[in-house]
Amino acid sequence: MSREEFMQRMTEIVGWGTKEEYGELFDKVDVAQDGFINWDKLTSFMLLALYEKDERAKATVVPQWKDLEFLPVKHKDTIQKVIFLKSSSRYLTISKEGLLGIWGENLKLQETFPITSDTTKLKHLWVTSLVSLENVNKIAVAFTSKEICFYDLLSKGEFPCQYKLQGLKGTPICMEYWYDPLDANESVLSFGDITGKVQAIAFTAALISLFERPAGAHEDEEATVTISWAELLSGYHKCCYTLEHNLHHGDWVRQVTYNASLDAIISSTTSSTNTVVLAWREKSRKHLKMTSFNVAEGIHAFDYHSQLNLIATAGINNKVCLWNPYVVSKPVGVLWGHSASVIAVQFFAARKQLFSFSKDKVLRLWDIQYQLSIQRIACSFPKSQDLRCLFHFDEAHGRLFISFNNQLALLAMKSEASTRVKSHKTAVTCVLYNSVLKQVISSDVGSTVSFWMIDTGQKIKQFTGCHGNAEISTMALDANETRLLTGSTDGTIKVWDFSGYCHHTLNVGREGVVDISQILVLKKTILVTGWERAITVFRLQNFNHFFIQPEKWKGGIEHRGDILCAAFLPPQTLVTGSYDGEIVLWNNSTEKAHYVLHPDYQRLLKSKSDTEPQKLLGAGRSRSPHPGPNQAALGAHSLETHTEGNDAVVGLHFLEARKTTAKTGGANLVSCGGSGYVRFWDTRKKQLLAEFLAHGGVGSIIMSTDKSNQYLATGDLDGQLKIWDIEEYCLNSSKSKITQAPTLIRSFRPHEDQTSSLEMCKLGGHLLIISSSADCSICVTDVCGASVWIFGQAKHWQTENWFSLPKRDTNLMKSEIQEESIREIPLLSKRESWLDLPEHSLLDKKNKDDTTFNVRSSEVINLGIKYKERNIFRKKTHNLYNGEVMQKSPASPKTYCYEGAFRSLSIGALKELLEVKKPAFLLDPETYFREKPEEACSQIPELPLLSETLKAVFDEKNLFPKEILDRERRAKQLCQETSSEVKIKRNKKQL
Repeated sequence: MSREEFMQRMTEIVGWGTKEEYGELFDKVDVAQDGFINWDKLTSFMLLALYEKDERAKATVVPQWKDLEFLPVKHKDTIQKVIFLKSSSRYLTISKEGLLGIWGENLKLQETFPITSDTTKLKHLWVTSLVSLENVNKIAVAFTSKEICFYDLLSKGEFPCQYKLQGLKGTPICMEYWYDPLDANESVLSFGDITGKVQAIAFTAALISLFERPAGAHEDEEATVTISWAELLSGYHKCCYTLEHNLHHGDWVRQVTYNASLDAIISSTTSSTNTVVLAWREKSRKHLKMTSFNVAEGIHAFDYHSQLNLIATAGINNKVCLWNPYVVSKPVGVLWGHSASVIAVQFFAARKQLFSFSKDKVLRLWDIQYQLSIQRIACSFPKSQDLRCLFHFDEAHGRLFISFNNQLALLAMKSEASTRVKSHKTAVTCVLYNSVLKQVISSDVGSTVSFWMIDTGQKIKQFTGCHGNAEISTMALDANETRLLTGSTDGTIKVWDFSGYCHHTLNVGREGVVDISQILVLKKTILVTGWERAITVFRLQNFNHFFIQPEKWKGGIEHRGDILCAAFLPPQTLVTGSYDGEIVLWNNSTEKAHYVLHPDYQRLLKSKSDTEPQKLLGAGRSRSPHPGPNQAALGAHSLETHTEGNDAVVGLHFLEARKTTAKTGGANLVSCGGSGYVRFWDTRKKQLLAEFLAHGGVGSIIMSTDKSNQYLATGDLDGQLKIWDIEEYCLNSSKSKITQAPTLIRSFRPHEDQTSSLEMCKLGGHLLIISSSADCSICVTDVCGASVWIFGQAKHWQTENWFSLPKRDTNLMKSEIQEESIREIPLLSKRESWLDLPEHSLLDKKNKDDTTFNVRSSEVINLGIKYKERNIFRKKTHNLYNGEVMQKSPASPKTYCYEGAFRSLSIGALKELLEVKKPAFLLDPETYFREKPEEACSQIPELPLLSETLKAVFDEKNLFPKEILDRERRAKQLCQETSSEVKIKRNKKQL
């Protein structure tokens, strides 16, 4: 419509606003100035306007920070780099003297290793930079000895040097590494030196090998392979090639990075000419084309935002400049505000904001669109002038690291205010279910343990300061569920009764700080894992004193990586899983290992009487850069799924309810972790039967199963939960590995942060899932799709009302559903109802669980009762549209099954309608509709008066509470006063 027509109609339809305002709106929508607009243009404009408004609201949010905290480091010299390893959720710090610090995600220092080369043992040589090669699980360290060393993170013991790059013309002082997340073989290591030269190594087969290895290198795999820079320039190494330029002309290269969206290497110096150089890769990708920015007095650092297409530079002249990479003449924006030279800049990518830090120790946060400083922070940083500062912002965790020489300061963002109910004041780390008391037990990082009633959600008691201020990382119950064991980062495990009395303290860490991941309580021993490659064991026969010391595990060390989890299958099978993906099978009675399972290989462990058992084991476990015949058979799938710590085993569960697998084969062990994969193993035949991707692109996951092994629940770092039907999954052994996932029953996101613990239990005949998260909440729901309830919410629930349905004849309902299922899905009639499942006898009292949950089902959907009953019944059947149903459904072209919200609906061909006979009132209308003679109506007797039947005088004071009568009296009085005032005002106006 035209402009005049739009103004006229909008004024008439909307009813408010002037024609001039609608004319201005028309001009904004009509960008092309065509003189007319349609509905598509108007809606598109409104959606874009709302999107921009939402983006502006995000950009103007000012983060709130916790108090400045100095971390307890062991570095004696200047900290050169801080990085975060996504695959293992750990931080790495390295200092000038070559000390590498490994920190947990909770910022607890776990280990320190000296990283030095042979030539750096002299005092005048030191470490200059560190980068993580996460796609190949390595780190690269640059030294002032003009060499770069590559270390393997998955090695046994201290990190060995696999490759040593020598022969560089200048000392590398800055490095950066990039790899393609879609093709991890493609990666680029860029570095700059003190001569002004920028160099890069582009790897084309990184997952196979970074460099060519000499012919005899495989004989001694731990030997360091020396690579010369001249070999790389000559093209001897076919799996990589080099790029370089010398446009900085002798100035020290302060920072270098490769950006994939620009396909360019960006570098900077403190010189005023060629301050920032962009080396663009041409089509051949082996040649560079250079452009540069000139910044007065030079810059200290830069950062690039790919969505905004902006480069921010930290100027020595106190200015922060914003540049378009394609416009080199002048910056597109200048941020003023610092009174000293700016030494670091970094984008807050999600909010499109920018951090800058100056030499006078002032931190500023900028709004990029308006180019204004929205926050200024001047914390109590060290006052010394001779400082070497390092700036690193971990956006994923909201942590800002600033180093001052050998000190490391942390500024952590406060979580944004949320209306979400919190079960704990701090992040919840573990949740258990006590089937004897029907209580949920939870712990948090603040060393608090809380007890909740499962049927109402009410908190009944709480223990505070269980381990001082140390975090409780995990918990466990004893076999009788009368004792609670709490493991903490302070290196101790405490044994409590439910009155809050501590009976024993287990000295796990031997007075040191450790990261306990699991406590496994067995009949005669307590096994503890999490922070080292050995199993820590406590024997119950020694529990005669308050302080208990650990004993030596007879089997020694069989893992290459830290043991993260364990599981036990009576009578004597014990399995342990480690970070490198190995699952070791032990005999718990003899405490000896006999087999190693891994997604890429299996290995029979030699007896200790052999001459070199460890070497044989290592040979089978090592990851040679050149794949052997067995590894080559794995193909592209191995390269894709086992790269960034994907093999790490975080959880292990035995499928104890599967009694027939001993005869038929089939899976009896489930493992999870890595990058979201779940694997099913047959420990009897030592075979990997199935693996599937449960959660993609979210890192490590956790899991839990119910006692009947019918369902598997998985949770990820985003707070997403998925429930799988595994009752019919991998029941028989097969020669080929299954990659198809089991039937997904439910997928939902009850938490805003990572899921820390999962527990499945039964109450009242229904299966419940209890989950805890770092968002401080504990949630409970059921398998079939009930509402999510949060422990700690103001309104308590009643579990008997969760699944309450109108009572009906069960036999009638079953017969109707069976008829429906026979017509739609033949397989449904062959399966037993979930309601009729026999109770499985449990072997371990610790895992005893007699209760099931009542959870509210389709009550939120206002459908008919018949549909609700049928839907509930179908959700409680075993198959729940499992893989067998989905495979059989295509065979019947008239019936289609769907997953999701409408999975209970069946769409098929319409039945032929029978011939409808006309009703009698249509065939003979005279009989039904002719007028009948009026009949004398019997007179209705009059009702007696109320005063005649009233037995007592009506007194409203006796019927209603005094508060209601007083409130009504005050309301009448106020109404009368208001009406009288209105009359007075009206009379005055008339006068």
